[in-house]
Amino acid sequence: MLRPGNWVVVGVARSEPEAELLCSVLRGAGIECLPRLTNSGAGAGDGLGTVGAHDILVSPADAQEARDLLR
Repeated sequence: MLRPGNWVVVGVARSEPEAELLCSVLRGAGIECLPRLTNSGAGAGDGLGTVGAHDILVSPADAQEARDLLR
């Protein structure tokens, strides 16, 4: 299990459903993933996490493979 400070951003999704879809692709490849509302997306839906941009976070060790998969 990764500690919160150990995650790195490998991509940005336009919404929570898109972020979950991208994380599903990564998880299918064995990469642990966490979607997180970006600072720029915060407040876009008045507290609803489904609206606004989401960062795609993975461990530093998986970052390059994750970026390659998301291309």
